[in-house]
Order: sequence, then structure tokens, then C-alpha cells
Amino acid sequence: MMSEKKWNSIFVGIVVVGVLLLSNPARADFYFVGDEAGWKFNVAGWENGKTFKELDTLIFKYKAGSHNVVLVDKASYDSCTVPPNATTYSSGNDEITIGSGPNYFICGFPRHCGFGMKIVANAS
Repeated sequence: MMSEKKWNSIFVGIVVVGVLLLSNPARADFYFVGDEAGWKFNVAGWENGKTFKELDTLIFKYKAGSHNVVLVDKASYDSCTVPPNATTYSSGNDEITIGSGPNYFICGFPRHCGFGMKIVANAS
């Protein structure tokens, strides 16, 4: 026969597993930038009203060779300029995990940012 101490250990283990299964840990979400339209002109503002979290993933879909996605700082975002050594994505299906705070993205092709190909995802 099993001792009472062993039964108590098994019971505690089952309770712990149950609590872990029923808890809703913070999960990262996926967002398709621009929704069905994708990463294109006039996408600026798409991010308004969305609640991003650190480690969420933004998916930028566009025709490779026609656009790109450049991770920039606020000054570069505001001026639509690509700084030297900026991280640039160009696959047409870029999945980018965001960090806490503001995450600034522009299209680095000439004049595209000025035509509204830019977003800022502010993650908590």
C-alpha cells in the first residue's frame, strides 16, 4: 500500500499540473501589418488602437523587390531616412518580433515612407 505521504505528493503534483494547464500565461500575438492589404502605401495608422506586447510578431507581406522593411529610430522615422547599418528586411514575408517600447518601421525605397509606408508599434 502507498503511504499517506506518497499520496499527498501525488495529489500536490496533480494540482500543480492542473493549475498550470488552466492558467493563461501571457502569449505573444501575431499581427499582419496592413491586414489583408499588407505592407503598402498609406498603411500608416494601421497600428492605431492595437495593443502590442513585447515579443509579439509583426508580419510584413509585400512583393519582394518592390518594397522592404527597415527598423529605424524615431528621428529616422520622422524624417523618412534610412540610417547607415539599419536592419533591413526584404523577403516579402518578414516576421519581426518586437521589443518593449516604440518599434519604428519604414519602407526604405525612395519616397515610399513619405507615401505612408511607415508604422510605429508601441509595445508594453
